[in-house]
Amino acid sequence: MLPHPRRRPKRDRHARTRVAFLRYSYYDIVFKFFVEHVLDADYLPLPEPTKRTVELGSRNSGDSVCAPFKHILGDYIEALELGADVLVQFAGPCRLGYYGELQESILRDMGYEFEMLNFATVTGKPLTDYIEVCKKKVNPNLSVPHGVRGMLAAFKMIEFLDEAHDFYLAHAGFEVEHGSFDRALAAYHAEMRAAACERDIAEAQRRGLESLRGLPVRRPERPVRVGVVGEYFTAADPHSNLGLERKLLDLGMEVHRQLNMTNRNLRYNERNLRAGISDYVRYDMGPTSSMTIAAALRYAQEGFDGVVHLKSSGCTPEVDCIPVLQQVSRDTGLPILYLSYDSQTSDTGLDTRLEAFYDMLAMKKEKTI
Repeated sequence: MLPHPRRRPKRDRHARTRVAFLRYSYYDIVFKFFVEHVLDADYLPLPEPTKRTVELGSRNSGDSVCAPFKHILGDYIEALELGADVLVQFAGPCRLGYYGELQESILRDMGYEFEMLNFATVTGKPLTDYIEVCKKKVNPNLSVPHGVRGMLAAFKMIEFLDEAHDFYLAHAGFEVEHGSFDRALAAYHAEMRAAACERDIAEAQRRGLESLRGLPVRRPERPVRVGVVGEYFTAADPHSNLGLERKLLDLGMEVHRQLNMTNRNLRYNERNLRAGISDYVRYDMGPTSSMTIAAALRYAQEGFDGVVHLKSSGCTPEVDCIPVLQQVSRDTGLPILYLSYDSQTSDTGLDTRLEAFYDMLAMKKEKTI
């Protein structure tokens, strides 16, 4: 049976608001900065998700929703149990854009009392509109100029975090001392999490990249290179994909993932992407489809050894991508491994598939010498 929801006691009108986000990769660092230095509220961090998190989300979700819906709903339930006053949902390029309203309705039916800050209501509007909805839902005393400056700093933090992660993926598989890259990345994340202004963010980035670049590596002359493509949430979130990136690195691969918040949210250009895949796609197939196909084609053109395609069960756009990716594979000879995730919490079988994929790529690479 589900735990009986604890109704939130009426908040002291002078108390600071406790704001919680969903769990999404390392972007909790940005979420914390946004809450504390844009909203001027208290950020409610969530502990590492457990099997219970996914079970809570799954039990209260409909059968037709995709896996990210279940993960996010479980996050929200646990956040409310921890005393959140406000839940934040940012607009997504697919059904994620509708999730906020539906999840709010489910949670209210469960008896929870809270505010939902749903950025889907201001998608495509100026930053000042985002700040206005924040004033309404979280902090009526929020300064618009201050809020805009803070959001621009948060955007820069996203770019920096993605830059550091790209470096990590490309080099951690060849570390001389096991765990050295993970430790350096954790220290970098901790410093970035403590940043309170643009100067702090820039300094944390400088030191973090300096630390990562200074780590000794033993890189093969011709390493196996793999690109990761797929659905926005599952491909980027290690809890959703059962730590796939770390598994690939442990096999000794060079890993690349074009899909991140920088490339999909801050610098996205659908027209340019689709122009590059015009031999395969004529129309916008969905939120991450063009990026998935364009990245796979680019990896093939750059001589990568393989691609791993990740999607959540029920993700229609990424299902539609598969026949196109199969054609790309036939045309270029690029091997592609297809993985689909639902709300499973066990990685039984995943390691075996990844090891077999690596062995196949390594043997194919040796034959080309």
